[in-house]
Amino acid sequence: MTTQLERSVEAVASGVTVEVQHEVEQFLYREVQLLDDWRYRDWFDLMADDLRYRAPIRKNRLRRQRLEDEVAERGIEMPLFDDDKESLNVRIMQRETGKFWAEDPPSRTRHLISNVRISLPTESDGDEYEVRSNFIVYRNRLETEVDLWAGERFDLLRRDRAGFKIARRTVLLDQNVVLAKNLSVFF
Repeated sequence: MTTQLERSVEAVASGVTVEVQHEVEQFLYREVQLLDDWRYRDWFDLMADDLRYRAPIRKNRLRRQRLEDEVAERGIEMPLFDDDKESLNVRIMQRETGKFWAEDPPSRTRHLISNVRISLPTESDGDEYEVRSNFIVYRNRLETEVDLWAGERFDLLRRDRAGFKIARRTVLLDQNVVLAKNLSVFF
């Protein structure tokens, strides 16, 4: 069993204090709570102006093939989504019209975040953090539609006067074919 002292030593070795670890985790928990509560505009306000929010397609590879080839580089293959702040705002505005057929009636979602790992970027003045986390998103629509996504998020969080902002998020789903009828959830 890992002691508090051992966790503190590990955190200091990575350049991240236990306090920062706690702050980042609480930010991530509040962030997904906004999504589960359908507070998309409040969630959008957590995004930095230079946001890049994307989910590349994953490819199935044989074990002997390179792991780096599993995720396509930008421009090689069409991602599931690749948004900046403006295009993400359009997606939020669609929901706000009340005429967004993919979400009428609205989905009920539950976002679970775990295994939060934080490091400092190589060129950082201490206000940015690279954050990896695992997620499960459960969605129920209508009476019997259930979707489940699992994967990993790679975030760049930037601290400003108001708190953290998400400057970059790359979502890697653990499936390479989306089996849901739509992909109208946010990760």
